[in-house]
Amino acid sequence: MIQIVEKRDGRVVGYNEDKIKAAIRKAMIATERGEDESLIQKITDRIGMNGSHRMTVEQIQDSVEFELMKSARKDVAKKYIAYRDQRSIARQAKTRDMFLEIIEAKNNDITRENANMNTDSPAGMMMKFASETTKPFVDDYLLSNTVKNAVKNNYIHIHDKDYYPTKSLTCVQHPLNRILENGFVAGHGESRPAKRIETASVIACISLETAQNEMHGGQAIPALDFYLAPYVRASFIEEVDNLQQLVDKDLSHLKEAQFKDYIKKPLDGLEGDERYLQHAINKTVGRVHQSMEAFIHNMNTIHSRGGNQVVFSSVNYGTDTSAEGRCVIREMLNSTYEGVGNGATAIFPIQIWKKKRGVSYLPEDPNYDLYKMACKVTARRFFPNFLNLDASYNQHELWREDDPLRYQYEVATMGCRTRVFENRYGEKTSVGRGNLSFTTVNIVRIAIEVMNIKNQEERINKFFEKLEKVLDITALQLEERFQFQKTALAKQFPLVMSVLWNHANGLKPNDTIEPVINQGTLGIGFIGLAECLIALIGKHHGESDEAQQLGLKIVTFFRDKVNGYCDKYGHNYSVLATPAEGLSGKFTKVDRKVFGVIPGVTDKDYYTNSNHVPVYYHCSPRHKAKIEAPYHDLTRGGHIFYVEIDGDATHNEEAIMQIVDMMDKYNIGYGSVNHNRNHCPKCGYENADKNQTVCPKCGVKFETIQRITGYLVGTTDRWNSGKLAELNDRVVHE
Repeated sequence: MIQIVEKRDGRVVGYNEDKIKAAIRKAMIATERGEDESLIQKITDRIGMNGSHRMTVEQIQDSVEFELMKSARKDVAKKYIAYRDQRSIARQAKTRDMFLEIIEAKNNDITRENANMNTDSPAGMMMKFASETTKPFVDDYLLSNTVKNAVKNNYIHIHDKDYYPTKSLTCVQHPLNRILENGFVAGHGESRPAKRIETASVIACISLETAQNEMHGGQAIPALDFYLAPYVRASFIEEVDNLQQLVDKDLSHLKEAQFKDYIKKPLDGLEGDERYLQHAINKTVGRVHQSMEAFIHNMNTIHSRGGNQVVFSSVNYGTDTSAEGRCVIREMLNSTYEGVGNGATAIFPIQIWKKKRGVSYLPEDPNYDLYKMACKVTARRFFPNFLNLDASYNQHELWREDDPLRYQYEVATMGCRTRVFENRYGEKTSVGRGNLSFTTVNIVRIAIEVMNIKNQEERINKFFEKLEKVLDITALQLEERFQFQKTALAKQFPLVMSVLWNHANGLKPNDTIEPVINQGTLGIGFIGLAECLIALIGKHHGESDEAQQLGLKIVTFFRDKVNGYCDKYGHNYSVLATPAEGLSGKFTKVDRKVFGVIPGVTDKDYYTNSNHVPVYYHCSPRHKAKIEAPYHDLTRGGHIFYVEIDGDATHNEEAIMQIVDMMDKYNIGYGSVNHNRNHCPKCGYENADKNQTVCPKCGVKFETIQRITGYLVGTTDRWNSGKLAELNDRVVHE
């Protein structure tokens, strides 16, 4: 007697005779003689009683064919066989069609899920083949039924689900000093400790690239200026040694020379030690500039993850006030301003200026000149973004201005917006920590489901009731993934779990990573607050104070629930203002199919990112800042504020500074400025004319820099339909 059925994908389920009856009945209906219920029952009973305890779907179908052929209804047998063949062809065709779209480099939402990935390249195609075939495996084998149903019904989205079986983590802030001072082993090569700025720059690139291949998210350096500063001094000393040999004099006393800055100056009129010192400074600055130039060039050309994607990299800097640290910052900014190749804007690394009162923001601050320079560079190159260390939730009680290691107590961010700082299970720091995984809740779906409740109070109460259930499932899913991730062995991540992740240096190759990964965070994100509010009360938070108060209530509810999950499961759960890219259209497409077109809710091809005021809503930068600011304190897993400005920003650093002033005033944690920038790849000509698509000098099609979530892209050719629709709806904030 059949008890267990093994499905085609390997899942094991209980035997259900109704499925056999339904299949035979369908074949009978397709014949002229029609149904015969007694024969259906007779054949079903015979198969169930005579079959083995455990059978595959194919074996059961073979038995159905055999019994039908033995019966007087040969016509039904033929229809059943034909139907079975058609189903087999259909299953194969679905996979075939998906593969053909990848093979033929078709521009669709499968191949354009990630704008930073070139799925037209052979390596990119291989990644998509693997990605699309891995996701069903995760659904069938690694997700519990409760979670699987939540995904199927469009309530939650598990990010990087294709990487789920690898047990990899999302991202990490690189403690670069550990590598620069001690060296590391990557692949078959071994890197020695750095001795000069050029080596330090290259090792920083290798660290980011190597870790990228061990993780499924981005890579960041939390304090580039502090980490590279010692190698500026080492290079200066090397230049003094070179000069000694050149002039045949003892200049060793210059090695200890103290000066406020590394500034290139002409040697005319200088004599003796003053001339020698300036010569060594000039040579050092040149080397630092070339090193920063090489760092940026490498981050835009070195490919990772099978050769289809440049490293998703970020660097934080701005608070090292030493002469050497300032030199790193200045030359990083100079190199960024100049651009790469034929003057193109560098897409990576995402650069983040750490704005701090008393250090790098006010006119009397030691790094104020570099802050003004950063704003000038942003006005032309979009980077750096700005991280507000003065925000109330970004401060650390141990930070001291005279502490040479104070960067350990400064929050750092991934350029896309991911933030890791608070820590229930170790040191409060960004260094050597990252996000483990994150999942996004479709709050719009929940709001749509209660729209038909006429009484607003009842409608909102029902929304929160349903939201709580979905959040509970989301926390459970992340806990289940954590339990899976923690079984990974340290040797699976040879750099991340030997040097980069805090306390991983105590792990042996065959140890699991369980003892150290609870330092990371589990992110619970959300998308479409604006559409959610429209569904609930008819207006979004940018246009209604009532909607704003409800929006804050919703995200506060997220925050409070997440704090409870920290206690329940013993992890660092956090609320993330999701940087949706492929997801921005995915949720919407499914909801529109189920609920139809709902004005202001499902009538566009995307849901608004996280808690942002909708991109199509006309308002001033100040209004946008006032509305979005309170959400930053509630979303400590990551957030971003951005402003779209009009015209040519190249010579308008004051406009950038005004935006940063708003961030300071309204307690905003992290922000960026968007503007139009056209670049000719042939002659290097640039302008800000939105109406021009080709270079007026040589007629070549412009590359137009755009920000997609937190990072830049030089072309929209790889954007999915949802993000393209959002881009077309963006308006200037004025």
